[in-house]
Amino acid sequence: MTTLEFALPDGSARAVRVARLFNAGYTGRAQDEVAKHVAELAELGVPAPSVTPALYPVAPYLAAQVDAVPAQHGRTSGEAEWALVVGEDPADPLLTVACDHTDRALEVHGVAWSKNAGLDVLGAEAWRLADVADHLDAIRLRAWVQHPSGEELIQDATLEALLPPAYWLDVLHSCGWLVPGTVLLSGTVAMVPGVEQFADGWRVELHDPVADRTLSLAYTVDQLPEPIG
Repeated sequence: MTTLEFALPDGSARAVRVARLFNAGYTGRAQDEVAKHVAELAELGVPAPSVTPALYPVAPYLAAQVDAVPAQHGRTSGEAEWALVVGEDPADPLLTVACDHTDRALEVHGVAWSKNAGLDVLGAEAWRLADVADHLDAIRLRAWVQHPSGEELIQDATLEALLPPAYWLDVLHSCGWLVPGTVLLSGTVAMVPGVEQFADGWRVELHDPVADRTLSLAYTVDQLPEPIG
């Protein structure tokens, strides 16, 4: 079972053994815009979910704190997200930065399959959700991709664009999953048009303008060798 370790601003640390991992999807707060996005993806061959927002169970061992992500081919990419991490006290969850690395070639055959084909990378630092709950919408989520030509901003939005952690805490509670070891990634925000998502690396950050502090992660994409046989 994967164990994640998080450093908190007060100097303490928390270790969480991941028992359940979930990727939320189609989680924009403006669900009419989400419906348009679902229709656009359908035209590209990505199957539409039966309901939105969606929630995909993911193998717990895919939660990782790493600086390199293996990929089987060149059509995989990240998604900037926040993550809820439920530790020993479910009433005191953590919030951290995350990147859901997704297999886009597999996505057209099943979104849940694509989510299980790549790592969910989480930051090494976290905040207590209670400490930022009164200004969550002001927190900014941004991502950059690494190309041979340099770094390029690909995602930039405040958390106001996404369904809030409280929504997902209610869902987890109603399903009996608000228990120690549960990790949930938030779903993502729109990508900047024209920026190539299939990149050599990803960097993601959550910036809290009220406390003037930032959570960040970065990793390279390690394309595996071609198989023999």
